[in-house]
Amino acid sequence: MENIPYDKRTGKIWYNSNMVDWKDAKVHLLNHGLHYASCVFEGERVYNGEIFKLEEHTKRLFYSANRMGIKIPYSEKEINDACKETILFQKVNDGYVRPVVWRGSEMMAISAQKNKIHVAVAAWEWGSYFDPKLKLNGIKLNISSWRRPHPNSVPWDTKAAGLYMICTLSKHEAESKGYTDSLMLDHEGNIAEATGANIFFKDNSGVLHTPIPDSFLDGITRRCVIKIAQSKGIKIIERKIKPEEMSGFVGCFLTGTAAEITPVSVIDKFNFKVCETIKDLSENYQKLVRKKFAA
Repeated sequence: MENIPYDKRTGKIWYNSNMVDWKDAKVHLLNHGLHYASCVFEGERVYNGEIFKLEEHTKRLFYSANRMGIKIPYSEKEINDACKETILFQKVNDGYVRPVVWRGSEMMAISAQKNKIHVAVAAWEWGSYFDPKLKLNGIKLNISSWRRPHPNSVPWDTKAAGLYMICTLSKHEAESKGYTDSLMLDHEGNIAEATGANIFFKDNSGVLHTPIPDSFLDGITRRCVIKIAQSKGIKIIERKIKPEEMSGFVGCFLTGTAAEITPVSVIDKFNFKVCETIKDLSENYQKLVRKKFAA
């Protein structure tokens, strides 16, 4: 299934409370979500047949929708049940779940007060987001020419489709130059995140430094990793980090639902080691997600 285009796959998608054939899960060309980015979504991982942190993801989906002025016509429980139902239909054991909410086609202009709100949930088997061979030695990032917007200019704390436009541009730019991903700075020139993952740095004393999430998502995986690190007595400092400070760090890694914990070996002219601390955090994260999610 890995190389099959997503519109050519088989199975079922939960679509406005009905299970429909994959090929029939369609929207009209003139929907507001496509033209004006009236769309929010989530990305969730399935481990051993269960969705990790499902309730937290659903809460964030509803928060994102509310921030976008979108009222989801279902309860959080109904969306949780839809996600569970979808992975059962698709027989997903280790994969990905994508709930998505968008405005329909009743109005085609900036205003969308009368547009119907649509909800769908798709799921599929999915392996590592980054090439496992690259993850072993650490991936390489450039520094994007695009910056995360000022927090007063966008609903930055949502998982909204429009916010990912510059992420796609940044990642394409990085790949064209031989990098795997791109580091994005915030509007002040501080380190923010990668295109779809949060970032951590390790200094010589073993302390982990990570940017304050004040213009980008405070990821669910990010919060999990902070808890794991703290349980091991590792000090975490959340602060503003200037790009030039990377010369003083010895380790670096990304965190995200898709990325999980991914070591970084290079960011622009700065080099990092895939140290034992990062390997240990990754092993402990895998233990967490593959058990009955007690944490």
